[in-house]
Amino acid sequence: MSTAQVPAVDMNKLNAFIGQFVTDLGAAVHAGMVVIGEKLGLYKALAAHPMAPAELADRTNTDERYLREWLASQAAGGYVTYNEKTGKFSLSEEQAFTLANEDSPAYLPGAFELAVGSLAAVPRITESFRSGLGMGWHEHTDGVFHGCEKFFRPGYAANLVSTWIPSLRGVKQKLEAGARVADVGCGKGASTLLLAKAFPKSRFFGFDYHDKSIEAAREYAEREGIADRVVFEVAKAKEYPGKDYDFVTVFDCLHDMGDPVGAAAHVRKSLTKDGTWMIVEPFANDQLKDNLNPVGRVYYSFSTLLCTPCSRSQEVGLCLGAQAGESRIREVVTSAGFNRFRRATETPFNIVYEAQP
Repeated sequence: MSTAQVPAVDMNKLNAFIGQFVTDLGAAVHAGMVVIGEKLGLYKALAAHPMAPAELADRTNTDERYLREWLASQAAGGYVTYNEKTGKFSLSEEQAFTLANEDSPAYLPGAFELAVGSLAAVPRITESFRSGLGMGWHEHTDGVFHGCEKFFRPGYAANLVSTWIPSLRGVKQKLEAGARVADVGCGKGASTLLLAKAFPKSRFFGFDYHDKSIEAAREYAEREGIADRVVFEVAKAKEYPGKDYDFVTVFDCLHDMGDPVGAAAHVRKSLTKDGTWMIVEPFANDQLKDNLNPVGRVYYSFSTLLCTPCSRSQEVGLCLGAQAGESRIREVVTSAGFNRFRRATETPFNIVYEAQP
């Protein structure tokens, strides 16, 4: 038996850390519960009025026994409200706003779908730690694509037209008058379509290298009745077609690119002389110590599973990461030939940069 001494442990600190572990473990499995609730319409049903498990099962065509377990987990986590006198479950106004209303700027289920989809890659990413190999965005499960769109769309809906565009020099006026716009790395087109609906005189071109996302974006444009002035094409950030764009946007994906400097140089070539490039990136400070907080934890984790492997899978593989910070983004943009760069505005989750030739 080893004679090595066991280090002294502060029991108060140990108990506090174990308490944190219990919270984190509950949150980890809770993510799956939220995805189930969203996909089966359970939150939307509960938003109508309080229900006992049997009524909810009947309303949603689900099994009562499974529902009882799910409802208990949700009530324990504070995502559903339980009335012990009536034995019924319901959603408060705040719970309904964030869990049942897809048009809410604080709609949450997409974030959990993205998390669950990302975790499916853990076995492969574990091997990537040894091999250094990447994993392309297109190689993830569909939950990553669906969850990403649901996760980012509420924030864009809440801020893009109302505050982000007005924060840029002269861009709102150009869009209102009629501009040519390229949305690079558009995914399923959430950002493109929001802009197109807000500025009907402008023409929009969405580009993404992921063909399935582009197919979904085209379907959304048809459904919204704006396919006549919104074009979606499969193209890489360094190769998308067209020139003389008045406005180019890149939402939450510059850090995912293998060669962001090359992509930035292509953006500059595609802009008019007085054009503007809007870069939306996850909120991050320049110093690691200033990102060691709950938001940083979320972004560093997603960056480990999604962003860094995606960049590593491409040419150059610069791997900026989701917490690159303003100084690093400035370096990328100015090295590509842009002379003007500034932080235009920010939210707790995003920073909006403006770049001009």
